[in-house]
Amino acid sequence: MRSASATPSGDRIRWVELPGAEPSRVYVHGLGATSPAYFAESAAHPLLAGRRSLLIDMLGFGISDRPGDFAYTLDAHADALAAALEAADVVGAELIAHSMGGSVAIVLATRHPHLVSRLVLVDANLDPVAPAPGPGSAGIARFTEEEFLAGGWQEVRDAVGAHWWSTMRLAGLEALHRSAVHLARGGVPPLRTLLTDLRIPRTYVLPESIGPLRGAELLEAAGVRVVPIPDCGHNIMLDNHKAFVRATAEALAA
Repeated sequence: MRSASATPSGDRIRWVELPGAEPSRVYVHGLGATSPAYFAESAAHPLLAGRRSLLIDMLGFGISDRPGDFAYTLDAHADALAAALEAADVVGAELIAHSMGGSVAIVLATRHPHLVSRLVLVDANLDPVAPAPGPGSAGIARFTEEEFLAGGWQEVRDAVGAHWWSTMRLAGLEALHRSAVHLARGGVPPLRTLLTDLRIPRTYVLPESIGPLRGAELLEAAGVRVVPIPDCGHNIMLDNHKAFVRATAEALAA
């Protein structure tokens, strides 16, 4: 396990690193997840192995610190990741980023372009969502922070189920709530606008079962490859590992 200071207060981001050739690959998890648990099998697969790979956890999640005074906005997450990557001497990395991690990766590539050479977004959040009962950012964002800390998190625990909770329980409660609220609100400028404005290779993979990606035509016109993956849900890398690895390898070679 490696670590680096990511804030002026010295809060540390941690990651599991696999040795290999440059440029580095950086794997970024989603809300309530952790990159080693979600990406280790993919990073070690023969189609993707051989590169220096950082399976990194954002502040507030997994093995990274969980500061209570951190904003947990998309911008703040991106800047903290940038500080950690710079400390790790990462330049021009290929980012493979899931769900909320994909949203943060778009902001990272926009705010710190020297750090990112290519994006593979895995069913990433591109649009705001309205708070509503249920799992995910919408379900968490319907609580105020005070309500969530006082017991709302228990409703979320029961809604997400044992698999997701196994990593979500590692998150700081403030981190989980603030990240979800800002993710549900979306970015300013909108994440779709940031994604279409980027001038690096970009691929968006999504479950085939949810139907066509909204706005896919505009994304593809801007050079974003949109790749449906069969036989999977939101956690594509876990549900259909072989297809995910093939699609990711093709995206990184394109």
